[in-house]
Amino acid sequence: MIQTYQYRNLTEQEKSGLLQRPASDTGAALEAVRPIIEAVQIDGDQAVQSYTRQFDGVTADPYWITPDLIQVELPDVERQALDRAIHNVELFHTHQRRGKLQVETSPGVLCMRESRPIESVGLYIPGGSAPLPSTAIMLGVPARVAGCRTLVMATPPDRTGRVPSSILYVAKQIGVTGLLVAGGAQAIAAMGWGTKTVPKVDKIFGPGNPYVTAAKLSLQTSSARITIDMPAGPSEVLVIADKAADPEFVAVDLLSQAEHGPDSQVVLLTLPGVDTERIQQELDHQLAELPRAKIARKALESSYLLECESMEQALEFSNAYAPEHLILNIEDAERWTDSIEHAGSVFLGPWTPESLGDYASGTNHTLPTYGYARMMGGVSLESFQKQVTFQRATPDGLRDLGPTVETLAGMEGLDAHRLAVTRRLNRLASTTTKKSSTPT
Repeated sequence: MIQTYQYRNLTEQEKSGLLQRPASDTGAALEAVRPIIEAVQIDGDQAVQSYTRQFDGVTADPYWITPDLIQVELPDVERQALDRAIHNVELFHTHQRRGKLQVETSPGVLCMRESRPIESVGLYIPGGSAPLPSTAIMLGVPARVAGCRTLVMATPPDRTGRVPSSILYVAKQIGVTGLLVAGGAQAIAAMGWGTKTVPKVDKIFGPGNPYVTAAKLSLQTSSARITIDMPAGPSEVLVIADKAADPEFVAVDLLSQAEHGPDSQVVLLTLPGVDTERIQQELDHQLAELPRAKIARKALESSYLLECESMEQALEFSNAYAPEHLILNIEDAERWTDSIEHAGSVFLGPWTPESLGDYASGTNHTLPTYGYARMMGGVSLESFQKQVTFQRATPDGLRDLGPTVETLAGMEGLDAHRLAVTRRLNRLASTTTKKSSTPT
């Protein structure tokens, strides 16, 4: 049974406790991956393959797959589902393209901004207990739309040392530069440092276990000179349900998150009139039918139900929690969108399960967890781009703005900065004097 609380009875200390995620031992994970990262930096492909044999118990065959080597046969229903998901994600991310920004900030001074793709990106696709072609889509499609030149995908081998056909299919459709058949910290290190086989990348994307996250964080602060998409923690969902919500739907939405892993975070906020006993009964009934029931049940043990007195109260808690996924299983859900301040992705109404966004609606499912939705959004087209600014001043523009810059540079004691303007202003003044003294 999910632990139940009443919002009105919570002390500030208890409320703060409910907002906390389980503590993670980042320091231990960083220590564990350090020798792996160093070994890959020194020994490259040999170290990656050695760690794959050690951790996965197989030899990857092949170790590096280029698109011309991919021959995949899938049942039509699976291929069509993947194609439709690719289409929807591509459509949504294509519409995120922005035009050139141009602003005349002062007379004769034009400031501009344009987007440029990150040249080389690494896309990490976790393996674990099941292949995740959806993550390959969510990372590979926007990378292609952005125009990244080098797309390195990495995923652990299965028990036979190969890559699942569904991931191979997505890699082929996206047009990856190559697919590294390796997982864990060794795969992250290979993309971060580059090896004889694996191109070095500039930014690494993708979720993973604590060691994958630690490897990403470690490389970001190393001489490898890479950046990452975001820190990744256990997946999480917060559901707000009112009296009109179907208990069957509420329960299955909670379980769809709980089955991710035993450390998944599942929170249910109910409004007055909700039959919480029916929801508990549905959870028990549906759990009995799930193949991953043991995993889901473990996640539910650390989950909770919070009874709220109003939607305003529920949203106050939700915004403080900043969930990765927020489901509003309430009437007139759209009415409350302006009140949502912190959430990775929001699902509105009874007919919008989180599964739609996880797979095929078009939005990206690579989202901030662990409360990071307070300060960052999920992966988008802009995640695969950088912004370059330009400016151009006319002579009149420099005459107008130059004295301001001279003053500011003088305040900071940076004489060369001041003189870069002063010398030009002097040249303009001299040229103007000469022209005015020339007989007509």
